[in-house]
Amino acid sequence: MADQVAAMCDQLIKAVNVMMDAETSQIYRLEALKFCEEFKETNSFCVPCGLQLADKAQPAVVRHFGLQILEHVIKFRWNNMQQQEKVQLKECAMQLLSNGTHSILEEESHIKDALSRITVEMIKREWPQHWPDMLKEMEALTSQGEAQTEVVMLILLRLAEDVITFQTLPTQRRRDIQQTLTQNMESIFSFMMAILQLNVEDYRKLVSGARAHCRVAVATLNTLAGYIDWVSLVHITSGNCHLLEILCLLLSEPELQLEAAECLLIAISRKGKLEDRKPFMLLFDDVAIHYILSAAVSLIVLCIYMCRAVEVVERRYIFLKRLCQVLCALGGQLCSLVGSEVEVEVPANLSKYTEALLAFTTHSSQFLKSSTLATWGALFRHETLSKDAVVVEMAVKYLRASMTNLVKTGFPSRDDNPSCEYSRVDFDSDEDFNSFFNSFRAQQGEVLRSACRIVPLEAFQIAAEWLQYQIASPIDMGDTTSKTAEGLCSLLSPSVVQWDAMTIFMECMVTQIFKSLEEEKLPIDQSMELLQAVLNYDTKDPLILSCVLTNVSALFPFVIHRPHFLTQVLYKLFKAITFEIGQDNKAPRTRAVKNVRRHACSSIIKICRDYPQFILPCFDMFYNHVKKLFSSDATLTHMEKCSLMEALVLISNQFKDFAKQKAFLDELMASVVTEWTSDEMRHVLWDPAVFLSFVGADQVVTEQSADSDTTGLNRGRLSFCLYAMLGVVKRARWPADLEEAKAGGFVAGYTPAGAPIYRNPCTAQFLTLLPNLLALIRTHNSLFMPENMARLSETFSRAHEVMDAEKNVVLGLSQHLLDIYDSPVYRTNLERMQGFFTTLYDNCFHVLGNAGLSLQQEFYTIERLAQEIAGSAFVSLDHVPDHRLRPMIHILILDAFEIFVTHPIRSSLIFSCISM
Repeated sequence: MADQVAAMCDQLIKAVNVMMDAETSQIYRLEALKFCEEFKETNSFCVPCGLQLADKAQPAVVRHFGLQILEHVIKFRWNNMQQQEKVQLKECAMQLLSNGTHSILEEESHIKDALSRITVEMIKREWPQHWPDMLKEMEALTSQGEAQTEVVMLILLRLAEDVITFQTLPTQRRRDIQQTLTQNMESIFSFMMAILQLNVEDYRKLVSGARAHCRVAVATLNTLAGYIDWVSLVHITSGNCHLLEILCLLLSEPELQLEAAECLLIAISRKGKLEDRKPFMLLFDDVAIHYILSAAVSLIVLCIYMCRAVEVVERRYIFLKRLCQVLCALGGQLCSLVGSEVEVEVPANLSKYTEALLAFTTHSSQFLKSSTLATWGALFRHETLSKDAVVVEMAVKYLRASMTNLVKTGFPSRDDNPSCEYSRVDFDSDEDFNSFFNSFRAQQGEVLRSACRIVPLEAFQIAAEWLQYQIASPIDMGDTTSKTAEGLCSLLSPSVVQWDAMTIFMECMVTQIFKSLEEEKLPIDQSMELLQAVLNYDTKDPLILSCVLTNVSALFPFVIHRPHFLTQVLYKLFKAITFEIGQDNKAPRTRAVKNVRRHACSSIIKICRDYPQFILPCFDMFYNHVKKLFSSDATLTHMEKCSLMEALVLISNQFKDFAKQKAFLDELMASVVTEWTSDEMRHVLWDPAVFLSFVGADQVVTEQSADSDTTGLNRGRLSFCLYAMLGVVKRARWPADLEEAKAGGFVAGYTPAGAPIYRNPCTAQFLTLLPNLLALIRTHNSLFMPENMARLSETFSRAHEVMDAEKNVVLGLSQHLLDIYDSPVYRTNLERMQGFFTTLYDNCFHVLGNAGLSLQQEFYTIERLAQEIAGSAFVSLDHVPDHRLRPMIHILILDAFEIFVTHPIRSSLIFSCISM
């Protein structure tokens, strides 16, 4: 038998060498693999051959294969083996653990891992019923050397992972082993703690053998991490938190600090009963907080030299992340325990803790900064801690730190900031960083608002100083200037990122100061000085002007207390609506310029929406200025015109006089109603072939074609009508107060239940426009029918497909950051046509959806409404592609259902439409 085993071992060794030889052909390698696998499955010499191959005299690759054979036997043949064979194999495995390894520093990691797997597989089948002394035998092994101790730690770790984490056992066996582990956990923890302390002490004392003891200590810490996550908190906090104390001490050991921090993080992150978590507050004592702070300070200094030793510092940087997470987890426990029923006092070392947290918040790494946000937010929102003098003082320091943190710097591709080095470790590309920073900044806004609630006046002072500084500072374009106009900034120019950050700070501050202070305590005079400075600030840079407009909007709530500033504000916004960089109005505008104009329109709408009563005295001036803009050569886009009309409608709601408001809306919409109801437009909207010809979709055009100008104007006429229609239907309302509505003539009657039936001043217009609107929807649906698809010219054959920009959004493909705002918005004829069809279809359903919300009873009592909608919106749906059905489902039906929830009696209409 010995000769047979030896011969088989020789064949197996040759097969293993063939498989591992890089020069071996694929055919021979597969044959060798097949031979080895068949041997493991069928041969009766598996155990003796496995033991012989696993001998430490063999090469590592052969030993590993021998151990794989033994593992396979235990996994798949154990239940068929005789008890004596099991005992013999177990004894042989223990011999391998005892004598079958080289010294800890010489032995290969995969050999130690394979040995631990074999032992764990036997434990899973034998312990505790047939191997009651397993833990004692493991403990005895640790006395035979560092290598054996490390393998024992690997065994305990893998056992916990298989039983608790991955649960790779049958349910009953898993319960038996978990129950036995739990029963013996006190002794297991004591055993691991003793091993850790012994090896740490020897590591600190010895010089020549220090690495071996360090290796054991690391393995022990990794094993502890596998248990700390699920064992009872009693074992973690026993002995006056002795384990946590040791872990804090190890934070000062460079070779052990990362593993110690990970253990500490898992422990402090534990949930459970507040009473059981109360001992965690001992980490705020002098000794523990000292070691945490010392480790943080020393690592922050060392990480500055990242370029000099990338591998070493990268490990230290990872440790710094873990340490930051430890502090944040500790803050989470603090916020949970202080002010709870367990009666925990505010720790005396709270100032040291918050200073440590602030050190991470001011670190160059954007990732570390972001990691602290949740903790700051919890502290600033905490009912008890937010009133503590330490946290109040820290809120001011945090606001100061935010002046740096809000600035978008640290792109991996650049070298203009220390954070760039860390970004190259944390992010794969500028796009990844940009996505992260947008989310990071949104989180900062939440925390900023919380801090502003604690110290509103200090926050105002910081914002004021920052704004004044930006106004006084010359524009710094940096090395990334605009590609389209000389002397303009790009998104990454120093001045732009500073203005952008300051603007966000200002918005967050203003929203909170009105909530936190009584009216008499508001800094009205100082805010008006700021507003005056902003209104006087003049710039031709679109990116900075956009920030200026945001500051005007942010400071506008203060204008309520100083009405004489209103005309200056409106003048500033009106001027921005017609903003151009150069004199050539026909040149395509950059996205930055378009955004300035849209920003100004949005600001006016927001002001008119939020403060319509305040704007009402200026209505005539406002209306006259709008009419002047419409009649001038200001080259307003259709959307800009409709935005101004929308603002006027919002102000007109304050007339609170049905006849007056209706007369105004009739005047405002006169040209639209005339255009939309004309015979020409009716002919266009009711016939798909005429419609396609009208918008130019059946024409072959080039980018320079003169015909495209005519059809482009036609598309503009349609778009303007729908935008105007939507603006009026969306914004026209009756007074919220019933008495005012009755006095103004907005109440048409009452329901049998006594609820008022309101009438909307735009109803008559809407009813006039509705037939052609429904015709357009019906015509648009029919455009997807084969005969109409065939009418599309070669130029516009893809006009109904998903736009490339939308595809990129779905695929997560982003345009380069600088290109988004810095290039003129050139679009091909096809892209214009695709955008036109998409927007037109969406707006049709927006109008219908908003009509239900705005007109309510008047809309749902329109004669034959269900049949009309069914005969338009639900026509030819078999041909409409899925991506075009989204507006109907998302806008029309959802808006309708919103009304039906509040007015269930009207639900019969939707069911009538669906049934048809």
